[in-house]
Amino acid sequence: MESTKYVVIFILILTAAVAVSLTGLREATKEQSATNEDIFNKRAILTAVQDYLPNGQKVADLTDEQVLELFAQMNQPVVDMEGNIIEGVKAESIDMAKERKKPEAERRLPVYVYEQDGQKFYILSVRGNGLWDEIWGSVALKSDLNTIAGATFDHKGETPGLGAEIKDNPSFAKQFEGKEIYESDGDYVSIKVRKGGARDPKHEVDGISGATVTADGVSEMLYRGLQYYQPYIDKVKQQSFLLN
Repeated sequence: MESTKYVVIFILILTAAVAVSLTGLREATKEQSATNEDIFNKRAILTAVQDYLPNGQKVADLTDEQVLELFAQMNQPVVDMEGNIIEGVKAESIDMAKERKKPEAERRLPVYVYEQDGQKFYILSVRGNGLWDEIWGSVALKSDLNTIAGATFDHKGETPGLGAEIKDNPSFAKQFEGKEIYESDGDYVSIKVRKGGARDPKHEVDGISGATVTADGVSEMLYRGLQYYQPYIDKVKQQSFLLN
């Protein structure tokens, strides 16, 4: 009986030790996973300005430290739906998935201002619905706050070979470069993904064969998502006008 008692105690102690070790390992892994996800998201955002990275570098070739350094150099305002900058908050702290669940009037919008060789780019975040689940992207506007310098898209569950092409096929995002979100008279029109091929060279890109719902989702996401930023864009343009 005595020996059995000690065996039970030993097993209990061992079980407790293993539980503590697993908890510690889980917490350490959780922290590393969060760090990896943060770097992944930052790389996706930088892809929108990949053609303007220093020394012709590509995002895939940047070390994690270089990615973090580039973000540390950026101005990262967060704006409300009226275009006002919210003090004390950085863009990288904003979770667009959570913001999208709020009433529109309460949402916060991240802005990443990237500067290189005297040029300034405004990277804006958009989020919407695809065929099966959420889609999202980053759109970089040149200093005129009209011309798209680059864009990148991602999704949660679009169909491989079809809707997933918004992420998997680099030529899709490449089409957005040089497009304009305003008409010449200043009217906001955004960019449309057109089934059957773009007709308007300034404001449309080719759709993805067999992925009409996803393409329509991208169009709607861009129109609504970029429209949210219009009050901020108007304020930046007005400030620039006053300075000049």
